[in-house]
Amino acid sequence: MTDAKDRLIDAALNHVMFDGMGQRAIAEGAKDIGMNPALARVYLPRGGADLAAAYHRRADAELRQWLAETPPQGRFRDRVAQAVMHRLSLADRELVRAGTAIMALPQNAALGARLVWETADAIWDGLGDRSDDVNWYSKRATLSAVHGATVLYWLGDDSPDAAATRDFLDRRIDGLMRFEGVKSRLAALPGMPALTRAATGWIKAPATRHADRSDPSAAWSGDSLPAGQRGDA
Repeated sequence: MTDAKDRLIDAALNHVMFDGMGQRAIAEGAKDIGMNPALARVYLPRGGADLAAAYHRRADAELRQWLAETPPQGRFRDRVAQAVMHRLSLADRELVRAGTAIMALPQNAALGARLVWETADAIWDGLGDRSDDVNWYSKRATLSAVHGATVLYWLGDDSPDAAATRDFLDRRIDGLMRFEGVKSRLAALPGMPALTRAATGWIKAPATRHADRSDPSAAWSGDSLPAGQRGDA
């Protein structure tokens, strides 16, 4: 991202509270920094959608840095929860509210889904995920659903230190762990591993994924949990 684009984004975000996450905020931001409106449209051609995406990705970059420098501790499910809650702490609630409204428009739905996926990917990468098969996708899909629901809950949460949001998140993770426990028990049935390989063995993670990290995240899929403990990590 260029310095000029960064300056435009900073200036435009200052106007979102009054003008919404859209072209008007961008135009006012461009005016503030003396940028030609035509150049502003080059930097953010989709208007509010690009502004919201830029704001979202800034926070994801900060999250990746935090995970690298201050890895969460404790049980794996707690580390996931800490990462999700830290990601929320990096965002301004009103800017997220404005961005969510923009991403709810039909023409922006695909971009909105991709942004949530990118956040889930940042968390898994930061927690050391090394999966290279269908689990790479299933982990991010399930965490995307959890994160997306948690953000919507957080937007309406006025409890001290977002305690209600953390409780909501813990319940979502509990549900996922129970589901993964069922998957693990099904995977142990005779003939199921071969059937699974035949059905999904061709699915591989993207070649650009982060690698060479320890993989405590295997517990999320239930693969490494002892019998009797799966679903209760």
